[in-house]
Amino acid sequence: MTTVRIFFEKQGEAAYISLLDLQRVFHRVLKRSGLPVWYTQGFNPHIYLAFCSPLSLGQESLCESCEVKTEADAPDCAAWAAALRPYMPRGITVLSAAPAVHRMGEISAADYRLTLPAAALPALEAYNAAPAAPVTKKTKRGEKTIDLKEILPRLGWQRAGDSLAVPVRLPCAEGANLNPALLLGWLQQQGDIAPWQCRILRTALLLPDGTEFC
Repeated sequence: MTTVRIFFEKQGEAAYISLLDLQRVFHRVLKRSGLPVWYTQGFNPHIYLAFCSPLSLGQESLCESCEVKTEADAPDCAAWAAALRPYMPRGITVLSAAPAVHRMGEISAADYRLTLPAAALPALEAYNAAPAAPVTKKTKRGEKTIDLKEILPRLGWQRAGDSLAVPVRLPCAEGANLNPALLLGWLQQQGDIAPWQCRILRTALLLPDGTEFC
């Protein structure tokens, strides 16, 4: 049995598709495509499907992936990608498919690009000048306060017209994940930054050695 990893982008209005609905989308698309996917055994068989480091609602990504299993010995992954593309909803674009190389548990970090209005510049400068940037993180065991400065001592940015692009790398491992929305929330508290003026885009999932997950 072979594990096939499907790589896709999730942008625009598709950012507001929840993980549960995204699972439903892929189940329907895989069934309609006619691809030889493997079904679980038992009373209620269903397609084996697992998503890598799912995003929070409203966040976009250039590097999403999910994996399915097939009993085909040598699946034609290019044909898989071509078969899936016509059925995807707007905002979800299948990039490629390939046999899985790494386990999802090997992911350790993620790169993001925050896009902010130019008016957010004082908030970015305030972050760099602050001795600490405490935020409250919700966990399964409750809430805890963490200091963003321990993870991101300093922020950099580039200006493009009326916007600021802020690249950040955050932990994205099982049990050690940091949502970029926490950083965005801290910055929004420092200045008059409307949520609709901001964008969170994930650009890469990374292994411990800094190479991209595949």
